[in-house]
Amino acid sequence: MQTITGKVISIKMNQTVIVQVDRQVAHPKYHKQMHRITKYHVHVTVPVQLGDQVKINKIKPMSKTKHWIVAEVVKV
Repeated sequence: MQTITGKVISIKMNQTVIVQVDRQVAHPKYHKQMHRITKYHVHVTVPVQLGDQVKINKIKPMSKTKHWIVAEVVKV
């Protein structure tokens, strides 16, 4: 099962939060480290607050955009 850690940036939807995952990748030609951001729609079963660090697990699709679920809150 794939697990990613990210930060909760939106809690406006019902039973869904948006988690932002930051990662560093090397530029293919210049080899400089670049900052990349990906946002995931995540199903939530445990209470989370805005700004929490959470671990998310990949699951079978629940809707068109929701393919992840909150596994645990790492840091408040």
